[in-house]
Amino acid sequence: MKAGICAFVVASILLAAGGVALAQDSPGLSPLAAAPVATDPTRDAALKTYLQKHFKIPSAELIKLGPAFKTPIDGLFARQLIVSNQAGQSISTTLFFDKGESKAIIGQYVDTGIEPWGRVNMGSVTLDDRPTQGPANAPITIVEFADFECPFCAHAFGVIETLVNTTYKGKVKVIFKAYPLNVHPWAMKAAEAAECARLQNPAKFWDFARYFYTNQGSINAKNIQDTVDKLAKAQNLDAPSLKACMDNPQTEARIKQDQLDGNTIHVSSTPTFFVNGIPVVGLPDGKVLDFVIDSELAGKSSTAAAN
Repeated sequence: MKAGICAFVVASILLAAGGVALAQDSPGLSPLAAAPVATDPTRDAALKTYLQKHFKIPSAELIKLGPAFKTPIDGLFARQLIVSNQAGQSISTTLFFDKGESKAIIGQYVDTGIEPWGRVNMGSVTLDDRPTQGPANAPITIVEFADFECPFCAHAFGVIETLVNTTYKGKVKVIFKAYPLNVHPWAMKAAEAAECARLQNPAKFWDFARYFYTNQGSINAKNIQDTVDKLAKAQNLDAPSLKACMDNPQTEARIKQDQLDGNTIHVSSTPTFFVNGIPVVGLPDGKVLDFVIDSELAGKSSTAAAN
C-alpha cells in the first residue's frame, strides 16, 4: 500500500487490536468533558514505547496522547490516542486505563442513552451549487467528501452510482464535496478541472470524475493539465474557457471551502460519506450503506404513517 492511500492507512493498526475508530471531538468523548487529571510523564513515555512496539509503529513521535480525564466508571480514566503515518494522516480513538497506567483498553466509550448513529448536523456545510446525482427531493441525501487521486474513492464511485441509479433509484441524492489531500500532487488540479467542467455542463462533472478515477495510474502532476485539455476536447467543452476557469482564484476558493467544510465536521480521510448526516468513513461496504439507508427510509415511513 503506498503512502497516503487515503482511508485505513493507520486504522488497521488500531482496528487489528479491537479498537474502534473515533473522530476527534466526537460525541463518544462527551462523557469525558471534565477537568483533566495529572499524569506521570515517565509513565506516559513508557506507555508510548509499549504501544509503539506492540503495534509496530515506526516512530514514537507518531503517537500522541491527549489529556487524561476521569470517566463515569470508578477507577477508570481515559484519554485520546492519535496515531499518525508518515504521510500525515491520522486515526483517533480512546485509550482507557487504570490510575497506574499499567492496564489499558483501546476502544470507545459508549453512552447508550444518546443517539446511536453519531449523526452530524450538516447545517454548517455548503451544499448548494455543488455536483449532484439523484432527484432533488430524494428522502436520502448522501454528502460525499472525495479525492480524485484516492484509490478507495475510485472504487466507491461505482458503488455510489449503483446506489443512486439502480438499487435506490429515486430515493437517494448524492452531493459531491471535493476534499483533495495534501499528499496527492494532482488531486487539487483535478478537482478544479471537474468543477470548471460542471460550470460549463453539470453532467460533465461526472464524466470527468469517472475518467480521473478510471485512469489514476496514468495521471501525474506533470501531465494533469494535458490530460484535462484532451478530456475537455473529448467532452466537447470549451478548453480555453475551462483552463481560464481553473486559473481563476475563485475556483480554488470553492475547493478550499469544501475542504474547510470537511474539516468543520471532522473529515480526515477519503472517502467519507454522511447519509442524512450519519457518518460512514472509508471504502463503503454495500451492506453497510444498505443498512444505513434502509434504516433511514424505514424511519421516514414510520414517521409518515404516524402523521
